[in-house]
Amino acid sequence: MTRKPDTLNADRLRDPGRRKLLGNAGAVGLAGFLGGGIWNLSATADAATLPANTRGLLGFSPIAASGEDTITLPPGYQADILISWGDPLFADAPAFDPQGNNSADDQLKQFGDNNDGMSYFPIDENRGVMAINNEYVNEKYLFAHGGSRALNLGEVRKSQAAHGVSVFEIRRTAAGKPWQVVKDARYNRRITALTEMRFSGPAAGHAQLQTAADPAGLKVLGTFGNCANGKTPWGTYLTCEENFDTYFGASDAGYKVTPEQALYSLNVKEPERNWADFDPRFDLSKNPNEFNRFGWIVEIDPLNPASVPVKRTALGRFKHENAAVTIAKNGHLVVYMGDDEVGEYIYKFVSAERVDESNPAKNGQLLDNGTLYVARFDSNTDGVPLKGTGQWLPLVWGQNGLTKENGFASQADICLFTRKAATQVGATKMDRPEWIAVNPHDGRAYCTLTNNNKRGNEAMPLNAANPRPKNLYGQIIRWDEGGDAAATTFGWDMYALCGNPIAHPEGVYRGSPNITAENTFNSPDGLGFDRDGRLWILTDGKYTNEGEYAGQGNNQMLVGCPTSGEIRRFMVGPKSCELTGITFTPDYRTLFVNVQHPGEEGDSHFPNNSPRPRSSVVMITRTDGGVVGAPS
Repeated sequence: MTRKPDTLNADRLRDPGRRKLLGNAGAVGLAGFLGGGIWNLSATADAATLPANTRGLLGFSPIAASGEDTITLPPGYQADILISWGDPLFADAPAFDPQGNNSADDQLKQFGDNNDGMSYFPIDENRGVMAINNEYVNEKYLFAHGGSRALNLGEVRKSQAAHGVSVFEIRRTAAGKPWQVVKDARYNRRITALTEMRFSGPAAGHAQLQTAADPAGLKVLGTFGNCANGKTPWGTYLTCEENFDTYFGASDAGYKVTPEQALYSLNVKEPERNWADFDPRFDLSKNPNEFNRFGWIVEIDPLNPASVPVKRTALGRFKHENAAVTIAKNGHLVVYMGDDEVGEYIYKFVSAERVDESNPAKNGQLLDNGTLYVARFDSNTDGVPLKGTGQWLPLVWGQNGLTKENGFASQADICLFTRKAATQVGATKMDRPEWIAVNPHDGRAYCTLTNNNKRGNEAMPLNAANPRPKNLYGQIIRWDEGGDAAATTFGWDMYALCGNPIAHPEGVYRGSPNITAENTFNSPDGLGFDRDGRLWILTDGKYTNEGEYAGQGNNQMLVGCPTSGEIRRFMVGPKSCELTGITFTPDYRTLFVNVQHPGEEGDSHFPNNSPRPRSSVVMITRTDGGVVGAPS
């Protein structure tokens, strides 16, 4: 995800009058606001003072912030490039053209642009398949003309071919790079904005999904805006359609956006790409229902190249950031999901049936039948800030006002217009929910709330879980369902209130005590746990390294201890990039992370002094061959 928070007036933020915060429990000073919970332990506490179960969890030396156009890692670690945008996936594919002259047909056989979420699927000890999202394109680098004009038909096709998902085999090598791409492997394929898919679940066949090209409303071409991801217990990949609204226009100057379309921020007068000029699917004057065919979670089988991707409508339609999959105590599948836009919501889906480990082929149906919930975060009744309780509110037709009188004629309508349904039942508006990750040891779920420059106005007042006005740094919230992911109630607290002690030594923008001048960061985005319980945090925020963001440097990846709250900076990326997407090999000796849109400000030559900066997958290993992030 690439949206950045607006820079705010520094003098106003440093105003001592701003150092008290009005929350649901009233005005509280910083000490009270941040007291209790994990913050009884300082992030800089001596190792001997940490609980026994957290000593040594973070087994590397933290690194300083950096503004250099390179990858920075702790001592004892190395980085290699696995693949970069434009690299061939097939032997007959041409090499990347640094002048931008590769064609659409070339791009269909090459790794896509702006890689985001990803998962690794092992075949054996030395072979596996990567499934990697290609979220969007940078037109100034994709085309020889540098995006200086509107695209022609061939360029629209090239743009569409650079979107979607790249699937390919990798193998471990005995020497040199730890893993390499296997060209022409049977698993290799590109899934793009033109790939045929099918709908399943409650909304499949709905009138709002029917078009002239697909009167049955059961087949759809393509996926794009693919942000983060999920991985199912039966070995399939979930790719999440996020900012789909930016691809649609209207040739009729009088076209009026419907209230339902407006809920998804559609602006047909200023689409970010002119696909609609050459592909009538994206011209809503001609195909208004095409807009409804995006904003879904798509299931892909990376180990079956002949399989058809499936858009699972029971999981709801919104700007999906990622899909965190777990299994509840009773065996039902649970999927946690964030909707990445200011003032949107956190969801979860609980399957109607249980996971059947003996019949993996049957398990895909679990994503078609179940209950979709949205979260309400309440404050503590005793007034303790940054902690509280919550409820999962069912989005079930006929309940909680989800009736025909309020615009919902069936469960399919709830799936199609999920944001409308969540508002109807009274869910909590959040500060841009991004990735969600589940701790494999205690089942707690963590969610990055990346920022929200609109928080605190009349339309979006402060609330217990989103307590700061003009939230430019973001926070990481977590909830505990008592070890049962299928529960309908939970307790929550704040793992980290991100901030900048350098720019704000005092006040609510300083951040929680586990945020220090040494590890300060803004806009947490990507998130993931490893098998030992280390929490990996990736950022997509401001990298000016001045003013409100002084001392924070380029975007970075940090590692946190869930128990003590300690956070250490592990990696810094090159200039103007986002670090996003994280996956490990089963032995946890190779970490894969994505460097997305390096040089979006025209200031990078990553990787390898490239004349056109290229999004890339980076492999991180220890020089001693040990587990990444762990003690020696």
